[in-house]
Amino acid sequence: MASPPDQDVDPFAAVETLRAALDQAGIVLPSLAVDPGSPAVALIDLGRVRAPVAVRLAAALQRGAAA
Repeated sequence: MASPPDQDVDPFAAVETLRAALDQAGIVLPSLAVDPGSPAVALIDLGRVRAPVAVRLAAALQRGAAA
């Protein structure tokens, strides 16, 4: 599946896509949101997480990279 050009990605849709993928991996990032201070570059704020959540996120990424 080809990735769309960066400037065409809706940041709100990106947040929901990421939230759904994280949910499937059993990971919750409570502060996940569009950064309102960056409308020109559409930054996504992932927020802060506890160490166990960071480890689960890393493991999910590693499983995905190995697939």
